[in-house]
Amino acid sequence: MVPLYDDERIDYLLAEERMHIIQSSSVFSFSLDAVLLAHFAYVPIRRGKILDLCTGNGVIPLLLSRRTNAELTGVEIQERLADMATRSIKLNKLGEQLSVIHGDLKDMKATLKHSAFDVVTCNPPYFRTPAKTEHNKSEHLTIARHEVYCTLEDVVKACKLHVRPGGKVAMVHRPGRLIDIITLFRKYRLEPKRLQFIYPKRGRDANMILIEGVRDGNADLKILPPLYIYHDDSTYTKEAEDIIYGR
Repeated sequence: MVPLYDDERIDYLLAEERMHIIQSSSVFSFSLDAVLLAHFAYVPIRRGKILDLCTGNGVIPLLLSRRTNAELTGVEIQERLADMATRSIKLNKLGEQLSVIHGDLKDMKATLKHSAFDVVTCNPPYFRTPAKTEHNKSEHLTIARHEVYCTLEDVVKACKLHVRPGGKVAMVHRPGRLIDIITLFRKYRLEPKRLQFIYPKRGRDANMILIEGVRDGNADLKILPPLYIYHDDSTYTKEAEDIIYGR
């Protein structure tokens, strides 16, 4: 058994009762955006190398390990979160496939090889750096949600640096940053290939986007069908339920 600290708990990884993850209400708990990204991202099935930036407590590598035998590496700037992810990997006995690096994605040149990964995924901070009065009570949550230590451009630049030519980069973000994302993808030679809008319910505005780019790819963007998360009665749609419960 791995140790737990403060208000940490062990949760099931969605409906997968054989896998668990360490979470904390005051430090970090994964949300639906990570689940959707893990489902959306292309992964090689048998072998390869996948990098997850802003990995948090390691939820995306853990979820992806159900779909691939590829080597999975997470990078997380917050030492506490990186430690939670490392302990979750140990808890699930996945140390031969998964690893986590405590470090800054802007300074991984000496640690990770350039152009070495088949796929790079990222669930980055969504919001521009707020004023001190707008910070979350938890410093951990502020850093995870706001561009305190990395900007959107820092993230896209790191994705391009580490993905191989022809490799894929998948990201989840907010619709309000879509133009920024596409502009930066093209600036760093990541050609947008797939885009999906996520809606809480029919008749509501989209509140998330999933986007995939290919390094040095040709222009050919596909807009996927919209994904609705809830019915009007707030129960999950079948499409969302299938993703969330791994069906």
